[in-house]
Amino acid sequence: MLSFSAGAAGVASLRKEQIMKIAVMGAGAVGSYYGAMLARGGQEVALIGRPAHVEAVQAGGLVLEATFGRFRVPMRASTDASAVRDADLVLFCVKSTDTEAAGREMAPHLAPHTQVWSLQNGVDNAERLAAVLGRPVSPAVVYVAVELAGPGHVRHHGRGELVVPPGPHSERLAPAFTEAGVPIAFSEHVRGALWAKLILNCAYNALSAITRLPYGVLVQGQGVEAVMRDVVRECLEVARAEGVEVPGDVWEAVRRIAQTMPSQYSSTAQDLMRGKPTEIDHLNGHVVARGEALGVPTPVNRALWALVRLIERQVPAR
Repeated sequence: MLSFSAGAAGVASLRKEQIMKIAVMGAGAVGSYYGAMLARGGQEVALIGRPAHVEAVQAGGLVLEATFGRFRVPMRASTDASAVRDADLVLFCVKSTDTEAAGREMAPHLAPHTQVWSLQNGVDNAERLAAVLGRPVSPAVVYVAVELAGPGHVRHHGRGELVVPPGPHSERLAPAFTEAGVPIAFSEHVRGALWAKLILNCAYNALSAITRLPYGVLVQGQGVEAVMRDVVRECLEVARAEGVEVPGDVWEAVRRIAQTMPSQYSSTAQDLMRGKPTEIDHLNGHVVARGEALGVPTPVNRALWALVRLIERQVPAR
């Protein structure tokens, strides 16, 4: 059983020894949200992201438009991976397609004591990043609905929980999140939780991207529930073949997403709308690849993966 806890949101009065240096490698929507929450909680945060976003944060702080209020949060920002230097914790939030390249960029600047958490979609990023860095990386399961509304502006639509493996390092770092109002839980079964999150993404991301609809509208479409059920069934069959036990009632969790995040567009939809490459190879595409390797048919996931890849080719890069 996961037990989430979170402190009151707002700037905390922390003793000097409670303040950590936290770097966010890949300050997109997810990274910027958690960076802003931690900075509001009194931690010393540095965002590492793209030039337009970084320049806006440097000029006037990050605008956090959350379900609980609107805030302007000052923090450091840089386009250079060297900003991870001396960090106590790095939140690694780059797209799955960029894992190895971003890992190589930051590797020379990591201190021996620095802990690295992967807050990414997909199920194998922590292992891929650890191989590049030559050090352990903790996988974190992220449940948050956010988007970048513009340079220096992140919009929060709901939730915000993190699930991480237990251990002395993660338990030492967790109070910074709870004090900042970020619910955090520990689980010995993060691999299963990562697969549960992957299945949620496989059910929603491609369909939201293809239709350009938010979740709440998407699920009302004729025949959509049947397609999503087929996606979930295929994913579970591949997970079982992998020897992964996926926790909980997966279909109920999928159904609940549209209720808790009705206005959210998937990250895949947001990428296509901005003319950016998607992570579809690491979502439905991963299920297809593992199904092929394990002899498990995945025709619905294959169709969704192929359609998103076709749309990617038609969207001019920005």
